[in-house]
Amino acid sequence: MTAYIIRRLLATIPVLVVVAVVVFSILYLAPGDPAAIIAGDQATIEQVEQIRQTLGLDRPFLEQFATWLGDIVRGDFGDSIFSNRPVIDLFMQRIEPTIALTVSTTIVTILLAVPLGVLAAWKAGSWIDRAVMSFAVVGFSFPVFVIGYILIYIFAITFKILPVQGYRSIEDGLWPFIIHLILPSLALAMSFMALVARITRASVLEVLSQDHIRTARSKGLTTNKLLFRHALPNAAVPIVTIIGVGIAILLGGVVVTESVFAIPGVGRLVVDAILARDYPIIQGVLLIFSAVYVALNLILDILYTFLDPRIRY
Repeated sequence: MTAYIIRRLLATIPVLVVVAVVVFSILYLAPGDPAAIIAGDQATIEQVEQIRQTLGLDRPFLEQFATWLGDIVRGDFGDSIFSNRPVIDLFMQRIEPTIALTVSTTIVTILLAVPLGVLAAWKAGSWIDRAVMSFAVVGFSFPVFVIGYILIYIFAITFKILPVQGYRSIEDGLWPFIIHLILPSLALAMSFMALVARITRASVLEVLSQDHIRTARSKGLTTNKLLFRHALPNAAVPIVTIIGVGIAILLGGVVVTESVFAIPGVGRLVVDAILARDYPIIQGVLLIFSAVYVALNLILDILYTFLDPRIRY
């Protein structure tokens, strides 16, 4: 196991290097002269040249990349072009709402989607199964921002039981923190729940048709023991896979959700940076998110070996 984990850790290094090359190249892939675009139409040649020197665009590509990568390794993601503040400081200021939204969405999804998927598999062909699958289709059919505005209209504007927008830190109290996360978490979780429920249903349904489940059923095991002690653990690998992939997708959906619900998280930071063409922030956040994706994949690969000891690489 230790050797496998070390091999997987070493395998992430070339992946991260490729990601770093792609992220760094964004500055060059953008159309036009980045320095002139950032400076604006009214800028003088001297101002454009000053920005070019600040970004290091007057040096060879490989030299710029080596310098940038060396700074990244030391934890220096550069400074924002417009605020002159370190990118890592801006990121750390915004990360709490994003983590809170991602974690709450994942918890809501697992608590609702997995039991619904198991129930649909157990009641396959019944109205319960059709209702769960209909919910899955609806969850996939609507974009996050549409679901968000619908939830705002129903629960915030019509019934006035939840806040319309905004975010409260957990330091302001547990209840304000929770009620400000309910609507964005539900909006973001809808498509995620649909995906997890469908995969859970398919995986559990396949396991329920196997011989050892029929044997356990013939011995008179209760439904709960049959489903949650025998069927669900044997169907766990694809379910854990889709949850891990879903968390990575959630980080992309967070950008839209934070904009709809006016949450001052990393998503809003990225949107503002893109609109202002603040390349150091865009590069820094993309690189951190990519590293998170790679880390999630590594954790999933390690989890597989615990969930199914037959899996070896």
